[in-house]
Amino acid sequence: MANNYLNTPKGINDLNTYLADKSYIVGWQPSQGDVAVYEALKKPPTSATPHVVRWYNHIKSHDLKKLPGEKKIPAALSGSGAQPAPASKPADDDDDDVDLFGSDEEEDAEAAKIREERLKAYAEKKSKKPTLIAKSSILLDVKPWDDETNMEEMEKNVRSIEMDGLVWGASKFVPVCHGIKKLQIMCVVEDDKVSVDLLTDTIQEFEDFVQSVDIAAFNKI
Repeated sequence: MANNYLNTPKGINDLNTYLADKSYIVGWQPSQGDVAVYEALKKPPTSATPHVVRWYNHIKSHDLKKLPGEKKIPAALSGSGAQPAPASKPADDDDDDVDLFGSDEEEDAEAAKIREERLKAYAEKKSKKPTLIAKSSILLDVKPWDDETNMEEMEKNVRSIEMDGLVWGASKFVPVCHGIKKLQIMCVVEDDKVSVDLLTDTIQEFEDFVQSVDIAAFNKI
């Protein structure tokens, strides 16, 4: 069953891998797909699966009943996505490629030594490869209530927001209409640490200054 699978060590690790480059289970906003997986977990995730922890805490902050979409766990997380093993090659198939993972019965001591040396070299090379940190550059439009809003104070409040993985950049006031200006401000976020929805919700908590927040541009770095 899908529920039991997500509560197994392999299931929770698969979920952590699945969420490594995703903010949500399906699409670009929270949905009933997130609710299905959230409710399938019998206990909160631990620090051993940081991507699941990030996602779990974010989904927990929503009103789950009001989220859109179909309440369904993706096949990739149901434990039913295993692929059948590839068929064996015919006995008379001529293949001159070296099989580094062949049976020990078919390799002599020298071939085994070469195989181990190649595997060791590959493992050392892979361990030295730097880990890439996924980041995004975001341009936000922060709109005030009217032309009497103190824009400098509004910008000061926005920049006061601190999150691990968030760096504020350049900003400017852009005329909209009837003497009203909006704040355009750049920021760079680490995708695994900062939820864009949480960031915009936090900005809108300065409700004495902020009417709304829009994403004007979003680019992966």
